[in-house]
Amino acid sequence: MELRSAIRLFVLSASVFAPGVLGAFGYTSSGGNYVIDAGSANPLVFSVSQSSCDIKSIKFRGTELQYGSKGTHIGSGLGSATVSVSQISGSSRYIKVTCVTSTLTHYMVVREGESMVYMATYITAQPSIGELRLIARLLPNQLPNEYPYGDVSNTNGASSTVEGSDVFVVNGQTRSKFYSSTRFIDEDSHCVYGGSDLMHVCIMTPQQESSSGGPFFRDIDSNNAGDSTNLYNYMNSGHVQTEAYRMGLHGPYAMQFSRSGIPSVKSLDVSWFGEVSVTGYVPASGRGTVKGTASSVQSGMEGVVHLFNNAAQYWAKTSSNGAFTSPLMKPGTYTMVLYQTEFKIATGTVTVSAGQTATQNIASTFSTTRKTLFQIGEYDGQPTGFRNADKFLRMHPSDSRMASWGPLTYTVGSSQLSDFPMAVFQSVNNPVTIRFNLASAPGAATLRIATTLSFAGSRPQAVVNGWTGPAPAAPAKIDSRGVTRGAYRGHGDVYTVSIPAGKLVAGSNTITISSISGSSGTTFLSPNFIFDAVELYTA
Repeated sequence: MELRSAIRLFVLSASVFAPGVLGAFGYTSSGGNYVIDAGSANPLVFSVSQSSCDIKSIKFRGTELQYGSKGTHIGSGLGSATVSVSQISGSSRYIKVTCVTSTLTHYMVVREGESMVYMATYITAQPSIGELRLIARLLPNQLPNEYPYGDVSNTNGASSTVEGSDVFVVNGQTRSKFYSSTRFIDEDSHCVYGGSDLMHVCIMTPQQESSSGGPFFRDIDSNNAGDSTNLYNYMNSGHVQTEAYRMGLHGPYAMQFSRSGIPSVKSLDVSWFGEVSVTGYVPASGRGTVKGTASSVQSGMEGVVHLFNNAAQYWAKTSSNGAFTSPLMKPGTYTMVLYQTEFKIATGTVTVSAGQTATQNIASTFSTTRKTLFQIGEYDGQPTGFRNADKFLRMHPSDSRMASWGPLTYTVGSSQLSDFPMAVFQSVNNPVTIRFNLASAPGAATLRIATTLSFAGSRPQAVVNGWTGPAPAAPAKIDSRGVTRGAYRGHGDVYTVSIPAGKLVAGSNTITISSISGSSGTTFLSPNFIFDAVELYTA
């Protein structure tokens, strides 16, 4: 009897605690790692280093998915950390791994029965490498493919390098991990997938409240780099950085392992996250909302309300009648910005209190009381419709699939919008020429040049029928490549040129717009700026 009981006890303990046993929710310690079994129907078992916090092994349905030479980790790895594990009971059972350094605490949480790792990262300082990111380094023979943009960021088999160490040529096409990006406001899930037993591994982030950059910021999501297929969650980076980094809790976010296709962030439930004691987590009961009406957004454009302060950022799209409601927000006073698509048209402030809904309307202050002589493009904060604007997000400007950059001449009334370049590169297509006819001399006029992003101090200078307009001051510096990495969102500088009476004439007129800068560079890394719209008008 005693022997039979001992055998039964041994079998029971092995089934509960041994890694890889189907449905055996729990954890154990083995070889300097914590081994966590999610107890899920599609088994997920992963190992976390007790000294570095690196994920060393990920087995899904018994298949190893983790790249062997480097781990899955925060930044480029924490190096060393104090790592602990605990099991928690609440509305479900959870296993929580906590990794602590002097400035960072990273959490990995498993909820019983789910093939998913929930994460959150609390920081008091930006990592020394300058990037706060999760990078899952996975096996390319199991997960070679990327979603949603496919091969544009697959750099496996590169034959040459185009730029730096991150833009390559593969099968005659330019590719980069930067071409996998999606605007924060549009993010759903991004995934890598493959295998004969088709698996998807996907990152989902319900909101980026502690990141920087606002609703239109975008960053690297995935990259099959050949030796590993990398899946990212970028929280802070210097990639076209337009505002200071935010500290505090980033997350929760999740890495889901799926055999049933691509999950949606809308179905991700993190309402229970307060049960697992995460530093910096603010539950729904400690938050408030903002609602209101946004008015005078140009017809046909999307209204977006952006709310931010030094601690957090949020956004909401407006309905067809301008109504909006924010997500749940941390208490505080926020700057409020209204965009038509991505062009800023109003600002204000609002204060949010826990458990309350603040009502704050906002209306466009962008003047429409003017007489437009011509306009090229729309004030939408994007280079929409301009030449190569349909391509640059997913390829380098040198790519053979790009249309000729010029220099180009645009004739008002006969040219297509695609005859106007989305960007002027100082050593490639400088200047752009605009030709137009006027029925009569208009007297004094204003030329408005709206831009979205400047590189290397570039800004536009206009020449009107031989009269040279003033050279604008250099814009605020963004210390990052832009258009060559598929980025266009910067400070959105708008330049106005006051044209004296007598410079515009009845009949034929010519305006050239040049890139000027005190910096230098070659080809597509020469100083450049991106157009939003160009308008000539009188009062």
